[in-house]
Amino acid sequence: MRELLASPLFGVVLTLLTYQLAELLYRRTRFILFNPVAVSIVSIILLLKLCDIPYQNFNSGGRMILFLLGPSVVALAVPLYQRRQEILKRKLPILIGIVAGAISSIISAAGIAWLLGGGQGVVLSLVPKSVTTPIAIGISEKIGGIVPLTAALVVLTGCLGAICGPEFCRLIGIRSKAAMGLAVGTASHGIGTARMLGEDRFAGAIAGLAIGLNGLATALLVPLLWLLFG
Repeated sequence: MRELLASPLFGVVLTLLTYQLAELLYRRTRFILFNPVAVSIVSIILLLKLCDIPYQNFNSGGRMILFLLGPSVVALAVPLYQRRQEILKRKLPILIGIVAGAISSIISAAGIAWLLGGGQGVVLSLVPKSVTTPIAIGISEKIGGIVPLTAALVVLTGCLGAICGPEFCRLIGIRSKAAMGLAVGTASHGIGTARMLGEDRFAGAIAGLAIGLNGLATALLVPLLWLLFG
């Protein structure tokens, strides 16, 4: 049994099985709080804690799945390419929206943490919360953030965006699929984009574009904002 738990196969099988069950639960209920990614994360954490299984055992297989994060983001280029003509017609509003979203995300997250008395490490860890994990970790390392905290906040932000992002957009009167995809993709990176692909292919394509452009915009803006406010 110990050999099985120490095998990379344990982490891979546990992750895939948990996600499939969470996906089935969401399809059956369509309850927004049962987002498959969020349910999978909570379920795996509880299982590891209750069974007293070391995280290192799970992570030996988890790293193999993490490696697929890059190819999965690249795969988002497929719906983007398919709807390229519609996207090019909106290129200026998309660029303006992503830059505005990147600036507001950086300033609001860091500002709220600072006003609530957060230390410098905590404040800096929040700065890249809305960009995809590899970019967020790189930014956090460069500016002196707490990398594990940044990684956790990125996942939390993605889950929140996937759970309530489209509903919040509708609540404030946003009906355009393009605008909704841009907002959720910019704020909630890959997890939010996965939700938008389930809502509408065009919204998902724009959300996929927002992931890359917001990562680029944030990486360029953070040093400038640091010079101004640091």
